[in-house]
Amino acid sequence: MGKLAVAALRGVLVVLLAGSLFVQAVMVPLLAVDLDGLNPDYAYLRTPILVITILGIVTAQVVVVCVWRLVTMVRRGTVFSTAAFRYVHIVIGAFVAAALLVFALAVVLAPGEAVAPGVVLLLCGVVMAVLGVALVVLVLRMLLAQAVARDIEAARMRAELEEVI
Repeated sequence: MGKLAVAALRGVLVVLLAGSLFVQAVMVPLLAVDLDGLNPDYAYLRTPILVITILGIVTAQVVVVCVWRLVTMVRRGTVFSTAAFRYVHIVIGAFVAAALLVFALAVVLAPGEAVAPGVVLLLCGVVMAVLGVALVVLVLRMLLAQAVARDIEAARMRAELEEVI
C-alpha cells in the first residue's frame, strides 16, 4: 500500500472520527432537545432513540479505530499475522451490532403511528445492507486467513531451505 493511499485513508478516517465526535457532542444533545417536544403519545420513544443513536455512533467509531490499526499494520508489513484477526473480528462484531441497533430502532418505531410503515421497511433494508457489509468483511477475513497460512508456510519453507544450504 503506497504512502499516498495510506495518508489519504488516514485523512478520511480522521474526518470520520472527528465528525462522529461532533455528532456525539453537538447533534445528539440537539436531538434530545427536539425529542423533548414530541407529542406526548410518542414520548416513550425518546430514550430508546437516543440510546440507539449513541450506541450506533460508538459502533462507527470502533470500526474507524480498528481500520486505523489495520492500516498501520499494512504500512509496517505485519498485517499478515494473527494479530490482525483481533481487529477484523471487532469490525465484524461492530457491523453486526450496528445491524442489531438499526433493527431495534425499527422495532421501537413499528408500533403505532409514530412513523409510516415504509420507514420501518426501509430500516429493515438498512439492516440487511449492514449485515451484508459484515458478511463481506467475514469473506475478507477468510482471505486474510489464507494469506497468513501461506505466509507461515513460506517462512517454514525458507527456514528449511536455509538449513539445506
